[in-house]
Amino acid sequence: MDIRRFGPGHRRPEGPPGTTGVAAQVLHQDARGSVSELAFSTHAMITPHDNPNTCLFVVVSGGGFVQVGDERARVMHGEAVVWPADVLHGAYTDGSEMRAIVVELAGPDDGWARGLLDATSAASAAPAAPAEGTLSRPSRSPADHDRSSGEPW
Repeated sequence: MDIRRFGPGHRRPEGPPGTTGVAAQVLHQDARGSVSELAFSTHAMITPHDNPNTCLFVVVSGGGFVQVGDERARVMHGEAVVWPADVLHGAYTDGSEMRAIVVELAGPDDGWARGLLDATSAASAAPAAPAEGTLSRPSRSPADHDRSSGEPW
């Protein structure tokens, strides 16, 4: 059994050139891709960049902003964003902290090949319905959080 540690005390500064206020820990990496934890301090930024891999940016606590191409949007815990291969993307925080898990898949999206392995047609698969709902309200206030724990509230 291989247990990977992450969180306070296990992160290191990481990111493309120009990245500030972001610490990371790679949890797993092989030829298929990688999984990393990112911790954004307040006013942190992953400089907009592109890469040849499709990435899933999953916000697990706090919130901030993401960019894909020319679009920018606010994201909160419980939300995920796809960063397509070869498209400019980045993330930043304003007055809050954010923690995210990034799943980077080797190469661009291979959606065109869906159905080849299980002998079904990608054209016959029904698309997923858009999500509905609203963001939940925090169960506690930022003033109640002990920042010495090393985690965003």
